[in-house]
Amino acid sequence: MLKAALYGMGRWGTRLTDSVQNSSKIRIVKGVSRDPSQHVGFSKKYNVPVISSYEEALSDPQIEAVVLATPHSKHQEHIIAAAKAGKHVFVEKPFTLTRATAEPAIAACRAAGVTLCVGFNRRHAPAFVEMMRRIRAGDIGDVLHVEGAFSGPSGYALKAGHWRATRPEMPAGGMTPRGIHTVDAMIQVAGLISEVYAHSNRRVLGADTDIDDTTSMLFKFANGATGSFSTIFVTGELWRVHAFGTKGWLEMRGDTELVSLGLEGKPERITLPAADKEQLVLEAFADGVAAKVPFVVPPEHIVNGVAVLEAIVSSAASGKPVAVR
Repeated sequence: MLKAALYGMGRWGTRLTDSVQNSSKIRIVKGVSRDPSQHVGFSKKYNVPVISSYEEALSDPQIEAVVLATPHSKHQEHIIAAAKAGKHVFVEKPFTLTRATAEPAIAACRAAGVTLCVGFNRRHAPAFVEMMRRIRAGDIGDVLHVEGAFSGPSGYALKAGHWRATRPEMPAGGMTPRGIHTVDAMIQVAGLISEVYAHSNRRVLGADTDIDDTTSMLFKFANGATGSFSTIFVTGELWRVHAFGTKGWLEMRGDTELVSLGLEGKPERITLPAADKEQLVLEAFADGVAAKVPFVVPPEHIVNGVAVLEAIVSSAASGKPVAVR
């Protein structure tokens, strides 16, 4: 059983804690908050003490790992501190906001010999798992193009003054809470992204939430494939990845729906049983620690995803395509 401290006790930190209550692989045994008095209910519900010092958690010998659900701009600092303390690191996405902050964080984990995992829970969605199985088996041939969409009404729930309602923490609007998942999926489907052309605007949200709500992109992949993607923060829920290949296509909508079509015939519709993605991603982290795997998500995928996010912001500002280093 991997014993972890949770730093970042908002809604998502609570969801992560709840997801592993019945796990035999990982357990949250301590919480960290600037104001522990705000989390008395959490402490009672999960029988988890909450302290105010991250440094104290890192010096606790019973703590083997940290689970970070802190503001995006703090990730590099928190990852490096944990690695230096010899703690394994699970960090929510986006990993960091720039390539310049991502690479030192990865290097710190590599130097310390700790396991690093990014919270790409949607890698464990049943429809995506089956989609990738079929792509790797060659069912759709060579991938030529990938379409993606990850949208929803989350922008309407943002509160003025919250860190998630600020442009520095939420560049390109829905890209950090939603879109980065689909970028990660597209990298898995078609390889590393080499160029981005993006538009990003605030169409609906008021000035009290200084973030964009409508973002769209075109991608080029290093292997020659192309892609298109949108994330809308003020519409109905949609998570979609559609891969087109030389032998047909695969489209997933949500966690459990997959549609397949070859060069002939009619589409095959597959419905898969639901799964707890948060439990699965945290248990994958625990399995990685047990197996002494340094990176549960390949570091080149981590860095490329962050560099793509950075390029999206740059392209939207300049109105021009931006090469991804």
